[in-house]
Amino acid sequence: MSKGLPTRSEDYSLWYNELVKKADLAENSAVRGCMVIKPYGYSIWEKMQAELDRMFKETGHSNAYFPLFIPKSFLSKEAKHVEGFAKECAVVTHYRLKNAEDGSGVIVDPDAKLEEELIVRPTSETVIWSTYKNWVQSYRDLPLLVNQWANVVRWEMRTRLFLRTTEFLWQEGHTAHATKKEAEAEALQMMNVYADFAENFMALPVIRGRKTESERFAGAEDTLCIEALMQDGKALQAGTSHFLGQNFAKAFDVKFATKEGGLEYVWGTSWGVSTRLMGALIMAHSDDNGLVLPPKLAPIQVVIIPIYRKDEELEAITEKVNGIMAELRKVGVSVKYDNRDTYKPGWKFAEHELKGVPLRIAIGPRDLENGTIEIARRDTLTKEQFELASQPISEKITGMLEDIQTSIYSKALNFRAEKTTEVNSWEEFKEVLEGKTGFLSAHWDGTSETEEKIKDLTKATIRCIPLDRREEDGICVYSGKPSTGRVLFAKAY
Repeated sequence: MSKGLPTRSEDYSLWYNELVKKADLAENSAVRGCMVIKPYGYSIWEKMQAELDRMFKETGHSNAYFPLFIPKSFLSKEAKHVEGFAKECAVVTHYRLKNAEDGSGVIVDPDAKLEEELIVRPTSETVIWSTYKNWVQSYRDLPLLVNQWANVVRWEMRTRLFLRTTEFLWQEGHTAHATKKEAEAEALQMMNVYADFAENFMALPVIRGRKTESERFAGAEDTLCIEALMQDGKALQAGTSHFLGQNFAKAFDVKFATKEGGLEYVWGTSWGVSTRLMGALIMAHSDDNGLVLPPKLAPIQVVIIPIYRKDEELEAITEKVNGIMAELRKVGVSVKYDNRDTYKPGWKFAEHELKGVPLRIAIGPRDLENGTIEIARRDTLTKEQFELASQPISEKITGMLEDIQTSIYSKALNFRAEKTTEVNSWEEFKEVLEGKTGFLSAHWDGTSETEEKIKDLTKATIRCIPLDRREEDGICVYSGKPSTGRVLFAKAY
């Protein structure tokens, strides 16, 4: 097959868009700004979902589901929250259509206006906290540890598949606690769950950090985040976890009777990741030949392609392949036998390379005679002849898959290290940002005025205040005022 991909160096944005479409991950839909996630793309999301869901349940959370529609009055109850989302909300005003009298088509029935408009959820804090008021009466009802897998709508003007779409899939955790300390610990724990998932499953190194006040989630008192670096030197926020304080509890009057007999507002958190992780996975690892998928999230970990000319050769190969597949499946390896007779082996090689299948096995009549197979790695594009008698095939393949997972992570980690630069002057800041790109570690005076000025002048934002940063006296890279530590700046998606 002809991949027809532009190279990353030619046009990174076009490379990304074309790769998403050509690898059968997603496509634009008939609704502007929305996407169709195709089966291959959705199968990757399902693997992400399964691992995250397992991790949530291991930390004591349960799944529930809340309505798609939120009464407009709910959003008015938390001032910062409504201010943060007001410009992105889709609003339902009517509940019925009818045929136009002139026969021109379907129109909105003017007599079917809702008494109160409904907001298509941009996030669910308000509708969930209105529910929690009924669920919480006593300290015995706490903590509430709930997660929801859902879709949300945020009306976006500039969209890009997976990275920013009007409708997207995500999970959102919403928890309620008896103490501030407990809620803060929950927010930190879930940020670490996201970091663990990103690094151990996505093979994506992330910075654990805290957002500045101006970058916090609307209605939160503190926002923790994980930030990743893409191959074009831009940052991508891969997940956030928010300490909500008592803001939503007060807005929706969620109180509990304490052990001592008093009445107090509960403390809350919310946290989420979305199909944006798909965009991160693509941009962090893939190359000019197509996707490079970490084995732990690849829908197909091994593809086996027969090389033959005669039907009897195929029969003999298939018999051998069936044994190999049975052995691999016993140890949990997902394997596909691509014996389609409508495409030649070269075309299949290119297709599975484009789709990022970690390992490809080719086997022909000569391999049957010699007791060998050819194994090709997607990450390095290297091939080797393997003698089947030398080692159990399951042992060989699982070892190679583990090595690919580790190697992909190491490559991304080394890239991030190369693209992280300490800068100490405004001129150096601008020079590195435009030339080298990546993360810029720089002193900041802690004011939103300086943060906004840097953003206006360079389009770079403070991605986070790293949780492991050293406290050190310095001079702000822009204002020259005193600073107590470095923060990470970058241009971002």
